[in-house]
Amino acid sequence: MTIRWLHGRAPNEPLARGGLGAFIVILAIIAGLLYAARLSAEVKSLPRAEQAAAHATPRKAPGTANNSYVGSAACSRCHAEISNHFSQTKMGRSMTPVTPEFLRTTPVFASLYDAHSDRHFEVHSQDGKLYQTEFQLDTAGHDVCRNTHPIEWIIGANANGIGALIRHDDTIFEAPLSYYEKIGKWELSPGYQKGDFGFNRVVVPGCIFCHSGRAQPVAGSDGKYQNPAFTQLAIGCENCHGPGHAHVEAMGEGDSYPHGKDPTIVNPGNLAPALANDICMSCHQTGDTRVFQPGKTYQDFRPGQPLDRIMAILMVPPTRNNPPREDHVEHYYSMIMSKCYRASTRQPSEKQMRCITCHDPHIEPTATQAPNYFNGKCMNCHTEQSCKTSAQTRSHTTPVNNCIGCHMQKREGVAISHTSITNHRIVARPDEPFPDAAFEMTTQVLPDLIYLNHEPDNTTPPPAVTLLQAYAQLKDQSPTYAASYLRTLNELEQKEPENAIVQAALGHKALEEGRLDQAAEHLQDSLHLNPAQATVYADLSTIAEQKGQAAEAVALTQKAVTLEPFNAPLQKALVLALINAHQYPEAEAAMEKYLENFPEDDFMRKMLAIAKSP
Repeated sequence: MTIRWLHGRAPNEPLARGGLGAFIVILAIIAGLLYAARLSAEVKSLPRAEQAAAHATPRKAPGTANNSYVGSAACSRCHAEISNHFSQTKMGRSMTPVTPEFLRTTPVFASLYDAHSDRHFEVHSQDGKLYQTEFQLDTAGHDVCRNTHPIEWIIGANANGIGALIRHDDTIFEAPLSYYEKIGKWELSPGYQKGDFGFNRVVVPGCIFCHSGRAQPVAGSDGKYQNPAFTQLAIGCENCHGPGHAHVEAMGEGDSYPHGKDPTIVNPGNLAPALANDICMSCHQTGDTRVFQPGKTYQDFRPGQPLDRIMAILMVPPTRNNPPREDHVEHYYSMIMSKCYRASTRQPSEKQMRCITCHDPHIEPTATQAPNYFNGKCMNCHTEQSCKTSAQTRSHTTPVNNCIGCHMQKREGVAISHTSITNHRIVARPDEPFPDAAFEMTTQVLPDLIYLNHEPDNTTPPPAVTLLQAYAQLKDQSPTYAASYLRTLNELEQKEPENAIVQAALGHKALEEGRLDQAAEHLQDSLHLNPAQATVYADLSTIAEQKGQAAEAVALTQKAVTLEPFNAPLQKALVLALINAHQYPEAEAAMEKYLENFPEDDFMRKMLAIAKSP
């Protein structure tokens, strides 16, 4: 077989191997499509805030040099009762290792077949460890592929369910099965219903930030973590009160302060409402996009400081014809849409509603206790006469006068199967429309986005480079943001040319427009400013390929893969680049390496078999 269009060979020039020649034709067609869509696929695979972090300047996590975080155990020595109560809450049990107790209290055997992906999954325990397996069988019942990993951590407190995490080298991944409390069994993890991710769904810092006490991601990486990966597993005291080193040191030296005046530690109850809400919002408000402010990461957030100094949480403005529909992890936005919250904003600061008005993070009532517990919270502002429902009707609720049962009803979650969501909008009736305020949250300086976490009385929009990243994400979902993206990019080209994100965006734009030399110049400038950008190396490899520089394309793709070794589209692009460079043994080795990481990939497995055929 000859393929002049792909390799520039003479019509009578044979390929080195017949099997590989057949492979090239098929792989080139499909991998070529993957290659063209690589940047989009790579970025879309990341959670919203992590899309910005993928290009952030590498930096050392703050607080490590002076050991400012001490861990909850140090706090419990003086606050034992609070610590004991908190350890029973969902936050206090947000992440655990696989322990003998866990193996005794949770079903540790399951067998599941997913017809959509034609994959079998199993859960089993052995020698005190928990394992998950994914495998595929041929028509004779023999293994086509099989992949088994020990589960290292359990994520979640089993309120709705739990997930499982594995570690491969220094990278953490989600396991394909999660346990759902409501149905009492293991099923596909959230998102796996749409695609077979195997054991290769990277757990990026944005995912683990809200589920752990103190993660240690490697700066500038995607899913890599230091050893140990966590200095504290479950959410702990310092997540809300800030680093405790100064406080422990001061108390050890006998310092004493009046109630609420201790400067060595943060007490959210003594903060202004916005600052107190910022602590909760850092995890309980997603928006349509979360973008880091320039040079910031999750490790920079400190309770008591404005959240918008670290990240911008932005939302596409709803309309009356298209009101907000999905409120999974949108608790803050739902709360500020409530009549309770909006009425309280007219009160003095200390009387204004905030998350901790109703929630005490240290104490979590059981499902049976919750109605009476929250009734007490409601009665701090309301009376029984406030309720317009008849006494007879209220007497038939369970329990009697169940405020949250009527006004904060639970419903089935849409984003994640087998979950329930509480309505934090505190509605008078289930079909209550959104208030006018929901459609009046934009500003003249930012008319096309809602800046949810801006500091009070500050209408200044986020920095232009932050908006650029937000528009880059949103334009893929809504083409109406393409104009905003281009306008912002043009502005930044003039005002902030010495910015890695700006240069990378300019380079990608020039590449799409076929201006290869200008694209290469911008992309090289971006790497000079920040060399840890796999997508930029990928764009440069595309340029090299289009210029016929096959060896250079290989070298650039290898650099991208080195930065993100578990990125499937990049590894496929490397295989194609090696073939284009006539490096056939290396291409075959790259396929074998790919299948070590992604054994569930049917297509690549078949192509490797073709390549190995005589």
